[in-house]
Amino acid sequence: MTEEKNNLTTWQGILALSPIVIFLVFYLGVSLWVGDFYKVPVSVAFILAVVWAVLTTRGMGLAGRVDLFSRGAANGSVLYMIWIFILAGAFAALAKGIGAIDATVAFALQTLPAELIIPGIFVSACFISVSIGTSVGTVVALTPFATEIAGNIGVDTAFPVAVVIGGAFFGDNLSFISDTTIAATRSQDCRMSDKFRANILIALPAALLTLLVYIVISTMPATIQIPEGHNYALIIPYLVVIVTAAIGVNVLIVLMLGIVTSVAIALPCTDISVVDMLAAMGTGITGMGDLIVVTLLASGLLGLIKHNGGIHFIINWLTRHISGPRGAQGSIALLVSVVNVCTANNTIAIITVGELSKRIADGYGLRPRKVASILDTCSCIVQSILPYGAQALLAAGLSGLSPIAFVEYMYYPACLAIMVALSIIFRFPRPVTHRQA
Repeated sequence: MTEEKNNLTTWQGILALSPIVIFLVFYLGVSLWVGDFYKVPVSVAFILAVVWAVLTTRGMGLAGRVDLFSRGAANGSVLYMIWIFILAGAFAALAKGIGAIDATVAFALQTLPAELIIPGIFVSACFISVSIGTSVGTVVALTPFATEIAGNIGVDTAFPVAVVIGGAFFGDNLSFISDTTIAATRSQDCRMSDKFRANILIALPAALLTLLVYIVISTMPATIQIPEGHNYALIIPYLVVIVTAAIGVNVLIVLMLGIVTSVAIALPCTDISVVDMLAAMGTGITGMGDLIVVTLLASGLLGLIKHNGGIHFIINWLTRHISGPRGAQGSIALLVSVVNVCTANNTIAIITVGELSKRIADGYGLRPRKVASILDTCSCIVQSILPYGAQALLAAGLSGLSPIAFVEYMYYPACLAIMVALSIIFRFPRPVTHRQA
């Protein structure tokens, strides 16, 4: 990034960020106008934003701008995510086709009281995400189950899927092996154990409050439909996915194990042919097509925004006026949150603002563990509610819903945001600054 890009005028900065505004205004505006978030394809909204970003990028010809967009779309992390989408689509469709998900749902409904289904999904998501350190793996493991069970207990499908996403970010925020934990602690030169002790006093109360909300909501009467006549041997592929995810196996291997196990179990237990199973996998992969397109468009768009100086403009603008330790903490929280909106990746957001956050922390005597906690927690809050974040897009692809459908049910991120605000206002966990030590 050149010095010129680092010192943009207000107009240049607004222009650099305008593609995000174009996307949000068109997608949210038109959806609200027609009263239906399923009417407006996310991909169309992103195409308009990308066209605008390409037109407003200066200093190179059209071929250069398109190449810049393509390099942003085709980076390694994006292509890795697309592999996850492909395998997740194949496994979800195969598991559904052979009856594995239906059998799992039937087993859960027959063994658990209806009022414990939703709380149970949340606790399971929290446990798995803490174990594997990734929200994506948790979403892959539990979204098909949450989607299928929604109809049986008489709730909006988006509700249990949102429960999964919320629980997934509990572990993403706290786990010692989470990439956000590693990035946050390294950027602030603090031990993971110190950050965990500071973080747990914020995340655990938020999770317990969310769990209480789910328990209260789940006591409402529900129409329970318990399927019968399932072969419970078909649960094995789904158990393989959940268990291998919980012990920390790479998500790509988890999904491939799920596919192999599904085929191995289905051949002796069902009359479904190998050709039919392959057809189901093909349908699942094809169903991920729109999700893959949106991921590429969003990544390329964010690459153009970063090239045009939009990220640096935000950083400079948000750090101009800071006063006192509370103001410093609030600025760091807002900084990583806004950058996360622009990058749609919580780890990248932490890395981007980590060094500057450390300078702010040193200037106001903030404890590294508190700053690392703020960086990790706030980035996870934002990432969990972004309709163009990888987790929401993946959940949308697996459930067949709009990625905006989950936002109204995201209780855990709301509780977590409240806890972060309270921790800044009332300065806990103490000591917040070196002067308090």
